[in-house]
Amino acid sequence: MSAKKSFLEKYVLPVALKIAGQKHVLSVRDGIILNMPFMLIGSFFLIFAYLPVPGYPQLMTDLFGATWQSKLLYPVKATYDIMAIISSFGIAYRLAEKYRTLDPLTSGAVSLVAFIMTIPQNIMFTPPSGGPAEFVKGVLPMGQIGSQGLFVAILIALLSTEIYRFISNRNLVIRMPEGVPPAVAKSFLALVPGFCVLAVVLALRLLVEATPFGDINTMITDLVGIPMSHIGGSLPGMIVSVILIGILWTLGLHGDTIVLVFIRPVWLTNMSENLAAFQNGLPIPHIITQQFYDLWIAPGGTGALLGLVIFMLIRSRSVQMKQLGKIAAPGSLFNISEPMVFGIPLVMNPYLVVPFILTPVVLVIVSYTAMATGLVAPPAGIALPFTTPIIVSGYLATGGHVSGSILQIVNLAISLVMYYPFFRVWDNLKFREEQQASQTAVNAQVEAVSERSTV
Repeated sequence: MSAKKSFLEKYVLPVALKIAGQKHVLSVRDGIILNMPFMLIGSFFLIFAYLPVPGYPQLMTDLFGATWQSKLLYPVKATYDIMAIISSFGIAYRLAEKYRTLDPLTSGAVSLVAFIMTIPQNIMFTPPSGGPAEFVKGVLPMGQIGSQGLFVAILIALLSTEIYRFISNRNLVIRMPEGVPPAVAKSFLALVPGFCVLAVVLALRLLVEATPFGDINTMITDLVGIPMSHIGGSLPGMIVSVILIGILWTLGLHGDTIVLVFIRPVWLTNMSENLAAFQNGLPIPHIITQQFYDLWIAPGGTGALLGLVIFMLIRSRSVQMKQLGKIAAPGSLFNISEPMVFGIPLVMNPYLVVPFILTPVVLVIVSYTAMATGLVAPPAGIALPFTTPIIVSGYLATGGHVSGSILQIVNLAISLVMYYPFFRVWDNLKFREEQQASQTAVNAQVEAVSERSTV
């Protein structure tokens, strides 16, 4: 362990520090963290909407009616589904703060407007009655203002702020005379830079619209998803899938949404065939299904973060990490990873990107091998909510085999081993930052007392 730690501190840490200190990387992290309190609120409602307790759905239906679950998900939609909008404002705001020459509020507003302009404001609506689909204008597709649009929001926030800074630094702005209220003066200062930002984004949108993709989000989704649709449910395909999911998450893009949308149909078909075989007492034909990924590869959510949360709770020297562990623990127990992903954050975090990507790869290989050799029963096609905690879910998803729960415990142990050296480096860094901040505060108090006594 000490050799690993020495290697990390000698070779990885200097590079990570250089990357972590870059203005744009810091701004992306700080801006995305703006989602943190809303994600926590939404995650609690998500847990109660899918609470894996026998008889719970029927009880809620009897008490509150058949639509209780959709109504309980209202806060989830109001928090998770506007993530890109909040990020587009927050990232630009934080980047403008770091440049010090720009008004952060105006920069955030310009970025938000530019991001909205990238989104086609229309959808195809199919009436519930089953009539022909209709083209509806004047609406924002929820998918593109939520996690699916996060990567575009990041790019637009950085681009718009850089254009804003380029124009402002050359003094190509409208300055109002003395005596004009500051708020009015700042709004006029934003006219020319804002016009230039929107002109550039408009050109980009028109350029993409001239391609078969139609819009920027669709272009990114198709470029990532076309190869994924041919991978299917093989072991190499599963490994590639989890690697892509991890990489996309670290770039700020919702990897699960983008990657799994193309491979999930294959998994669901495998699940149905497994269930038919299980009901008829036949051998289970498939290992890789939706449950295989949800319940064995992602304990604690994407990236197998439950192990990291456990370390934050019991081994953190940093107050910040321990507190975040307490906050994220309930969601992680129910396999909701967003509070951790955006709370640490893991997006563009060079310290934790390696275990975040590689731990699921190791779990795929171990789990697949255990099930293929017959040591562990494969998933029987029983659909469980992804929020079902480990041990319980492993037993139920395999049709009542304890081996499924044992494998989940083994996978949790593997994630603990994978995350530990990287956690120590990150925790020590945060601890030193807290010690320095505390010492600075003490020095400031001593100086203030000294000044008062001198007077």
